[in-house]
Amino acid sequence: MGCAISGLAAKSELSERNNTEDVVNVHLTEQQIHIIKDSWKVIRDDIAKVGIIMFVRLFETHPECKDVFFLFRGVEDLERLRTSRELRAHGLRVMSFIEKSVGRLDQLERLEALALELGKNHYHYNAPPKYYSYVGAEFIGAVQPILKERWTADVEDAWKTMFQFVTGLMTQGYQEECALQRSLSLSPKDRAAKNNAL
Repeated sequence: MGCAISGLAAKSELSERNNTEDVVNVHLTEQQIHIIKDSWKVIRDDIAKVGIIMFVRLFETHPECKDVFFLFRGVEDLERLRTSRELRAHGLRVMSFIEKSVGRLDQLERLEALALELGKNHYHYNAPPKYYSYVGAEFIGAVQPILKERWTADVEDAWKTMFQFVTGLMTQGYQEECALQRSLSLSPKDRAAKNNAL
């Protein structure tokens, strides 16, 4: 059975679990870390703009994502979203997470802990893992015009790899929280039976 809160089916959950195992095995090279940090120096000057563009693009390309966001659920006018204080604030929170991720690329244990915790939080926001990769793709689309001639295939590959790594960990955190909440919802008798079966 899938998670009660997210409504994910068992088949979908199994598929995401297999994808997580593949994605968590993704590793950034030293060169990719250098490329990300170098390009971030340019991107960070426009983080509010990138955050808004990223989410407007996300809602354009994947309108179903608005259902995850209580504040934006009924908003059809994307122009209204562009000027929304709430969207700007959320975009800045996401950009802050990306900035922290970039800052921790040399301290992978800290980055892993950060991404796992964010995935656990997203379980409680009812934001399932199927949406995580969309954000990375829209981030890349939003920063290409900012980096202009600095945008290369190597830059794109480095950012894609980082997002695969982070979203894999977020998915793992989401699944861990899902399993924890499911076990907490079992009756003491069911919990004992489950423990005895292990």
